[in-house]
Amino acid sequence: MIGLYLPTEGMCKTLGRACDQLGADELSRLGVVHQENRFFEWMTVEQHLRYVASFYAIWDRELEARLLRELELETSARVGALSSGNVQKLGIILAVCHHPELLILDEPLSGLDPIARETMLKFLMELLAEDENTIVISSHVLRDIEKIVDWVVCLDKGVVKTNRSLDDLRQTYAAWTVTGSGLPQRFAEPFVLSQTVNGAQAHLIVDQTSGNPDLFGQAYRAEVASRALSLDQLFPILIREGA
Repeated sequence: MIGLYLPTEGMCKTLGRACDQLGADELSRLGVVHQENRFFEWMTVEQHLRYVASFYAIWDRELEARLLRELELETSARVGALSSGNVQKLGIILAVCHHPELLILDEPLSGLDPIARETMLKFLMELLAEDENTIVISSHVLRDIEKIVDWVVCLDKGVVKTNRSLDDLRQTYAAWTVTGSGLPQRFAEPFVLSQTVNGAQAHLIVDQTSGNPDLFGQAYRAEVASRALSLDQLFPILIREGA
């Protein structure tokens, strides 16, 4: 997306331009946090902030000061002596203080402690509300990011399997707990994607676009309790969507 690697197949466009043709204008509108950031280790945090800020026409010093305070990052610390979590904090501050239109985050929360993660998630929500920008998060820590994402793109070996809103996915798939005295050992309905049957109770993952819990309960003379799936639970289903 940012032109560091070029596609071996197909095309990637960022802000309307092919990723191998991004110029200073497009790059100045991007903010990027890599999973493994590479900074000048001999600089202090303050020196690195001033160095990076010098490349941008606009740099929000108030936002910088706020994030340094809330993320508890010392400006006098040498970058090479920072923990991996503090390096991640520095990377986030460097990526957002010029108010990018497109913010790209690669595993942004993986090195942060629980308090810092909550602080960052709250801040990302504020960014969306105030700057009306687009934030792309690549992450395997689905439990954290599902609090803020509204669109899900699922990739498997470079192939897009899912490209849908989170609300749509939650309306499509659900977990049913079925309780009744005459349940079969296995349900044959095609909308039942996975199942565990244990006597008088069954736990099903279903496609609700084809299955109705009320009609299902009537057919088996059973009670059906439906609940939404978490992103962690949705992930195995999404990998198979485009198969």
